[in-house]
Amino acid sequence: MQKTEILPSPPLVTSGWIFDTCQLGVVLRAVLAVQLVLVLAAAYTSTGLAQWLMQAAWLTSGGLCGSLAWLLLTCAAKRWLQRLTLPWQYAIGMGLGALAGGYASAILHFTDDLPWAHWAANLAVGSLLAAGVMGWLLLRSHARTPAATTAQLALLQARIRPHFLFNALNSAIALVRSDPALAEQLLQDLSDLFRATLQEPRSTIALADEVELARRYLDIEQLRFGPRMQVRWDIDPAVLHVAVPPLLLQPLVENAVKHGVEPAEQGAQIRISLRRHRQSHALLTVTNTLAGHSAPGLGMALANVRHRLQLLYDMDFQLHLRHKAHAFQVQLRLPLTPRPLPPSPAHAHSDH
Repeated sequence: MQKTEILPSPPLVTSGWIFDTCQLGVVLRAVLAVQLVLVLAAAYTSTGLAQWLMQAAWLTSGGLCGSLAWLLLTCAAKRWLQRLTLPWQYAIGMGLGALAGGYASAILHFTDDLPWAHWAANLAVGSLLAAGVMGWLLLRSHARTPAATTAQLALLQARIRPHFLFNALNSAIALVRSDPALAEQLLQDLSDLFRATLQEPRSTIALADEVELARRYLDIEQLRFGPRMQVRWDIDPAVLHVAVPPLLLQPLVENAVKHGVEPAEQGAQIRISLRRHRQSHALLTVTNTLAGHSAPGLGMALANVRHRLQLLYDMDFQLHLRHKAHAFQVQLRLPLTPRPLPPSPAHAHSDH
């Protein structure tokens, strides 16, 4: 067991750009909202169903192009815009909305001549719709870590199984006479593990700190199971800066121990892999062998992980479960954050 240190307060992963229009979920919702507004607006100028459908199709043909243009421009400019203050972000966003409204007018002009008043109206509508979308995104960003989510995270931080604590303390007592140095190291690891889990809840931390937390947990369990538990790490340092919810990896590793190692008299293997995927995402995979036909038993832990990933990444993540004859695998695909944080010290490879 190697002595390492967990940072007492890992850096909080934040972003100055609250209008994250690069996410697929944001794009879909924004486009649908704008199209709905245009469809309802068409009803005010129509005298019948057929005319309403034609008017709605005409308006949405330009509105779709305009809304996609605004989303593309704000997504492409996010690294520059995130350096600005919030009022400037709003002002530039509304200006780009007016520009997108002009683009929509140009599209509609190909099918029908538009008077100057319609051009002016589309510029104003584009700016107002952009302001509405930005206001929704601002509320959405504030709602990602409400009091309920913070309370849920605090509950998760207290969920490390009590019998894990008792087993760790019993192992330390047994080692006090035979190997005092190892007993001291176990207690130090246990102290660092609980210190990390009892910290003030945060929205995100660097993946490197999650790796260190999982290492501490597995180091303690290694003393309990000895050669019955074989752990292999496969880590690409390029993904250690990825922003993840706290206690994302530890519950998955804990379940791999509980349902893979504990029931297996002949021992079991756990593999944790963190790799880059297509230059834009990180793949986090936890695989454990199963004894006979034992169930993986993720249940509540998996539901909690999925919920917190939805709060952080919306639709821009994937979670896959694979239950084979003698192995169970959980795989997460997470987006790479654009600006890496200085990671905590973490070993790139370690075999127990």
